[in-house]
Amino acid sequence: MADPVHALRDAQPVPFWLDSPDRPEAEPALVGQTRCDLLVVGGGYSGLWTALIAKERDPSLDVLLVEARETGWAASGRNGGFCEASLTHGLANGHQRWPGELAALERLGQANLDAMQETVRRHGIDCDWRRSGSLSIATEPHQVDELGEFAKLAARYGSHLDVLDQDAVRAEVDSPTFLGGLWDRDGVAMLDPARLAWGLKRACLDLGVRIHEHTPATALAETPGGLAVRTPYGRIAARRTALATNAFPSLLRRHRPYTVPVYDYALMTEPLTDAQLASVGWQNRQGWADSANHFHYVRLSADNRILFGGYDVVHQYRGRVAAERDQRPETFATLARHFFRTFPQLAGLRFTHAWGGAIDTCTRFSAFFDLSHRGKVAYAAGYTGLGVGATRFGAEVMLDLLAGERTERTGLELVRRKPLPFPPEPVRSVGIGITQWALTRADANAGHRNLWLRTLDRFGLGFDS
Repeated sequence: MADPVHALRDAQPVPFWLDSPDRPEAEPALVGQTRCDLLVVGGGYSGLWTALIAKERDPSLDVLLVEARETGWAASGRNGGFCEASLTHGLANGHQRWPGELAALERLGQANLDAMQETVRRHGIDCDWRRSGSLSIATEPHQVDELGEFAKLAARYGSHLDVLDQDAVRAEVDSPTFLGGLWDRDGVAMLDPARLAWGLKRACLDLGVRIHEHTPATALAETPGGLAVRTPYGRIAARRTALATNAFPSLLRRHRPYTVPVYDYALMTEPLTDAQLASVGWQNRQGWADSANHFHYVRLSADNRILFGGYDVVHQYRGRVAAERDQRPETFATLARHFFRTFPQLAGLRFTHAWGGAIDTCTRFSAFFDLSHRGKVAYAAGYTGLGVGATRFGAEVMLDLLAGERTERTGLELVRRKPLPFPPEPVRSVGIGITQWALTRADANAGHRNLWLRTLDRFGLGFDS
């Protein structure tokens, strides 16, 4: 067999989802001075949901959204398109951190996913929304038992997951590496991430949200009447501001130590022929991810391409976000080899796109929230790879906080408490490097977590994507 890396020879170095003739034209940059009731900084999912929900709650509200480049161009338009109900980066992480309120968090997460589905329907957003669920896959013997224990944990919180043995999971998606699996039938929707962002942008504009792209917010200051935000060509006076910049440096310096940007990478194949698709089955079109610490996430696109991403999660010293880091040939080569090990029956298939980009992570793996400037500024960040769904919930939290409302959401410990910050450099990078090494060792040693990882577990710390 030829070296699998040869399948990368024609891959374009751009995100597949954004490489579309349907990409909307950018809205003009802000020039001059303007005023608004609510300013939203950031045009990814977090900012778009905040602007849309604010306008739906109060149509008279003057809402302005500014984006440094174009809406959906970063993590929101580059991800795998897994829209999960979980607000806690999975049930296990939620059980470890918030066992007393996890039942409520699971209920709120399902309601949030249902509300997203209704929004997509109501606004006619064409994003290939499919409530097909997802599979968690065991590729090592010890993972089979772990998935069984996870199914029991889910049952404690009212969720039923189908336990699949090797034959059953390979009847869903056929790979010789699969030993077992769990099927979450209702808690995950698969979608086209860029089209969701573009559809939310159109819905915002239709409701009267003002959007200015190519308009980075460069400084924020409190004024007697509210807030002043500077941009390269203008100035905004806002009564309230929601910060939704996630992996990018926050306008609030005290916010920055709580997140670090990490880089995630993915490949997309050419469309499968009918015979190739039949060779892997996949009639139910679920997304799936394996159960290793360094995991892969995999799904089908609307035109029967396979997205194969994950495994490497790369942190750069000092955490600077830079466009040149969106390409990493050594990771693409690793993913290509893993792809054909997973699907040997697809030998000869080519990759058409190879891309990466920054996401934000925090030490507890799930979003955190806070207010500043005497309640005039709210922010949410730290979604750690599960922001497609959770950003909508985060938008509602920010709006509740800005309104000063006591709601079920704002009463959650998840919302009231922030994670521990990352230490300063060089300790940060050294610690992340040791953690990455330890996770790799655990994958090679039947999942056994060494003293370093057990210590992090004890203190509720971690590093993930």
